[in-house]
Formats: sequence, structure tokens, C-alpha cells
Amino acid sequence: MSSLTFTVLFIGFLVISLIVRFWLASRHIRHIMAHSAAVPEQFAGKIPLDAHRRAAAYTIAKTKFSLLVHLLNAVVLIGFTLMGGLQWLSVQALDIFGTGYRYQLALVLGFALISGLIELPLDYFRQFVLEQRFGFNRMTPTLFFTDLAKSSALSLALGLGLVWIVLILMDKSGDLWWLYAWIVWCVFQLSMLVLVPLFIAPLFNKFKPLEDESLRTRIENLMARVGFSASGLFVMDGSRRSAHGNAYFSGFGAAKRIVFFDTLLERLAPHEIEAVLAHELGHFKLKHIVKRIVLMFAASLAFLALLGYLKTQTWFFTGLGVEPMMSASNDAMALILFALVLPVFSFLLSPITSIGSRKHEFEADAFAAKHTNSQDLVSALVKLYEDNASTLTPDPLHSAFYDSHPPAAVRINRLLAAT
Repeated sequence: MSSLTFTVLFIGFLVISLIVRFWLASRHIRHIMAHSAAVPEQFAGKIPLDAHRRAAAYTIAKTKFSLLVHLLNAVVLIGFTLMGGLQWLSVQALDIFGTGYRYQLALVLGFALISGLIELPLDYFRQFVLEQRFGFNRMTPTLFFTDLAKSSALSLALGLGLVWIVLILMDKSGDLWWLYAWIVWCVFQLSMLVLVPLFIAPLFNKFKPLEDESLRTRIENLMARVGFSASGLFVMDGSRRSAHGNAYFSGFGAAKRIVFFDTLLERLAPHEIEAVLAHELGHFKLKHIVKRIVLMFAASLAFLALLGYLKTQTWFFTGLGVEPMMSASNDAMALILFALVLPVFSFLLSPITSIGSRKHEFEADAFAAKHTNSQDLVSALVKLYEDNASTLTPDPLHSAFYDSHPPAAVRINRLLAAT
């Protein structure tokens, strides 16, 4: 393939992805506005009209903001690639550090730093303007920047260390470097399943044991019925950052733990909390977690094998505005370019992932209905839709393309049919 052909393909896929995103968003906004005047029949009498309209306004605002983000990301992408941003960054790093691993790590770090600075005002706006406007933000600017400092330090320690190992493998282990790098990646991901709940998550949130004895007994009975064991039941201070509520389990093996947002416990009754947790446990018992991990590992193997080929092709670099160096390694540049352009070429495959995820959600709902009262899950979901300002009337095509969860009405109807 010539570099010009690849450039044309890259621009073509980028333009198509933007057109599809804007088309889907416009459909989504029009559909929500057209149904904002009345609460859908399934939710009449359960969700007030004011709450329905608030959810519509919130979803529309998020959708419009996402379009701005996508447009800015496209401009930044072109700036890094065809406009010469990465080429300039490479020259600067080479002048300062010379060839070798220091140059490659500096290139990756410089790219990450610039990208982070570009994203920072967007993240700040999302938290302190968009979320604030609809009453969800509870984070202070001090906490925002404290979280940023902690996450940046973790990314530097863990991410840069992982990149350094991969660069060594790319340089030293021959044509099958991508296979060895994949093994390292898998070990890293599995390690995070243990490290995150035990050591990393507590850096950002406080976790305390669930103190409500009657609720604890109810949950322990549920776990016994479905054959699930956990190292503990914890309440997380999610209210420090947001009014959104959730429950989840995390960890792997002996590190498994069940976590409730304090905002969830404040809103739901014990029998509703049990039903929500039964849904989450359904994901585990039906092996959805394992299936997702296997799929992620399979996809990462395929992508690394593809990168193993692309990093040897001159057109891959020149077609993206970078001149590969003859006297130094281009491995770090290949990693950055691949990370930048992969979402462009894979975007149209998004519905495939969404289909699988929604299938798992239906199965987890059915599991919860089997082990608890399905009406309890319905009432819990209705409260969560209202509290989280989740739209009840998404555009079907937009939802099919993006949403990992089924639309509210479809999900509720399935549960009601199961009673």
C-alpha cells in the first residue's frame, strides 16, 4: 500500500465516522424532544413529568457536548498526524534525549502530557458546568485536581512502566514480540483486577463495611442462594463526587468484594437493593465477566499482531505524517500512531460490542428475576432512571449503536413479561 492510499483511507474513515456520529446524535436529539411532552406509558404514575423532561434536557445536553468533543478530537488527531504534531514532538525529544529508550519514553510521555492538557478543560466543563447544571456534581475543584494528580501519578508509575516493558520486547524479542507483549498485557490486566479494589480504589474513595445488619443478612442470604462468595460488603462515599448511584462487585478470586454507593443505599429500599445486586451477581454467575475478559484478550492479541505488521511498513508512518527514522527505533511512534488511528477504523464495529453487552444485561435481569422478585428490580430501575436522569425515550438506532444497556422501556417490558 502506498502512503497516499493510506492517507486517503484514514481521512475517509475519519470523515465517515464524524458524519455517522453527527447523524446519530441529531436523530437522538430529535427523538427525545419529540417524546419529552409526556411520560411513556410504562412509567406513567411512577416518574413525574418534570423528572422526565429533566432527563430529556440532560441527555440532549450530554449529546451536544459529546459532538463538540468528537469534533475537537478529530482536529487534535489531524494535528498530531497529518499536520506534523507528532513529527515535531519526535524531533524535540530526539534533540534532548538522543536515540534509545529515553527518547522513546519521552515521546510517549510528551504525547500523553499534551493530550491530557487538551482534555483537561473538557473534563472540567463536564464536571463543573454540565453535571453542575443538572444537580449531579458534588465535587469541589480541590478534589477534582487532587484526583487528577493521583491518577496522573498512577498512570506515570504503571502506564509508563508497562510501555517500557513493551518497548524492550519490541526491540529485543524478534518478530514474535507482539505475542510476548500480549502475555505481559494479559498478566497486567489480571493483576489490576486484584490491585484496583485493594490498593488503588481506596486512594480515591473511602470504603467502610456495610453496617446495616438486616441488609447485610439479606445480601448474605442472596449470595448463599446463588453460590457467590465475597471478601466483604462495603459502602463507598460516591456522594463526595456525584449524586449518581450504583452498585458493583470488583476484584478477582479472594479479592472479590461487593460495593454500594452511599447514594444508592439512601434511595433504594432493602428489597430493591437486593434485586439490583442480584442483577450484578448474575453477570458473575453467568460468566459474563469471564467472557468479556476472554474477548478483550482475543481482541488485544489480534490488534498487537496487526501492530507487529504495521510497524514494519513505511507507508503506515508516512501516510500519517511521520517520517520514520533510519538510525533510531520507531517503536514508540508506532505505538502512538496505532493508538490514535485504531478507533477511527474500528468505530463502525461499535454496534457489535453493544449487541453482546445488551444480551448480557437481559440475561442478568432474568437471573435477578429468578432469585428475587422481578417487581423489586423494576421499581429499583425506575428509581435509578429518575435519579440518574436517564432518558426513557432514546432513539432506537442511536441506542443500538452506542448503548451497553437496553432502552429503559424495553428492559422494563421484559421484566414485567417474566412475572
